[in-house]
Amino acid sequence: MKGRLVFVDLLRGWATIVMIEVHVFNAFIIPSLKETGWYNLLNYVNGLVAPSFIFVAGFVFVYVSERKIEDFRSFGRLFWKQIYRIAQIWIIGYLLHLPFFSWARMLHEASQDDWLKFYQSDVLNCIAAGLLFLFLVRIKIKSNDTYRRFLLISGLVIASVTPFIWDIDFNKYVPVQIGAYLNGQHFSGFPLFLWIAFMMAGGYYAMDYLKARQDGKVKSFIKRIGITGAIMMIGGRLAAAVPAYVSHASTDIRANPFFFLERLGVILLLLLLCWYYVEWRKTEKSFILDASKESLSIYAAHLLVIYGMFYFDMSLSYLYGGKLTVLECCLATLVLIAVMVYAAKFWTWLKQQHIYLARGIATMGVFIFFSYFFSR
Repeated sequence: MKGRLVFVDLLRGWATIVMIEVHVFNAFIIPSLKETGWYNLLNYVNGLVAPSFIFVAGFVFVYVSERKIEDFRSFGRLFWKQIYRIAQIWIIGYLLHLPFFSWARMLHEASQDDWLKFYQSDVLNCIAAGLLFLFLVRIKIKSNDTYRRFLLISGLVIASVTPFIWDIDFNKYVPVQIGAYLNGQHFSGFPLFLWIAFMMAGGYYAMDYLKARQDGKVKSFIKRIGITGAIMMIGGRLAAAVPAYVSHASTDIRANPFFFLERLGVILLLLLLCWYYVEWRKTEKSFILDASKESLSIYAAHLLVIYGMFYFDMSLSYLYGGKLTVLECCLATLVLIAVMVYAAKFWTWLKQQHIYLARGIATMGVFIFFSYFFSR
């Protein structure tokens, strides 16, 4: 685990595990069970998955880029490697939105709504766009203090203006491919406003952590995020109704800056717990960390298992959607988690021990995917 922040990896790993439960329950549970009280609590927990992913993406990027920044600014090998990684996330995000697994059918059968759903900004699209933004700004801003202030101010501004732009139909003014990233009016579950504010917060706290580590004050940093997190969580919850009294502000919960503040507070508290757990157990290996290492692969793979049209042109969600009890959903979740974690462990081992074989398998997989897609 050299060079890695285990407590941050642990948070991402838990988010990856809970993410599988989110999609299993959303896809398969009997609809009437969603009206019960316990499901509201589950929804709250599940609602922390996406902001945790986006926060960690910002944290890890800023933390890792510090030792690569000069190569980035010289447009060297690491610059293009980072661009490739961002593009990879972006491409996977769009591929998961394909209305048909056929280029010909997309051209001739896709409706306007199908195309809007394809262009939507989901978690991966939001992360890719946010990382590109952070990357380009980091190249431009050379001062660490200035960059840190930029992350703080831009995150607060984005969260603050979101209620005033959420109800605008941007597709009337800009291409739909761009409008999808601005708000949630057309299927986008995670547009840049306000979700990228979680990434700015992750980057800000990464800069804070780097400074604390340099000064030998990591424990003070951890205690500070605990206090800040508690204040944010409580304050955000108490002030959640404020936008309803502000003229021209959207009342949609997804546009509420106090929704952002409360969940950011919870994420900071979870980060605090992960840090103390790692310090207590001296964690170096666990299935949670295995999931964290391959979070992108697990994200794509488990969605394909649930929603992929691989079962006689039908998906598991189509065949069993809305038909499973709580116990059956729990069992399905455990099975899918086990499959994903063991697949992740195997893939990590293969890349470490047989890197050229792993690259060959990945290249062949991509070739088969696109060959099948364009030939159908």
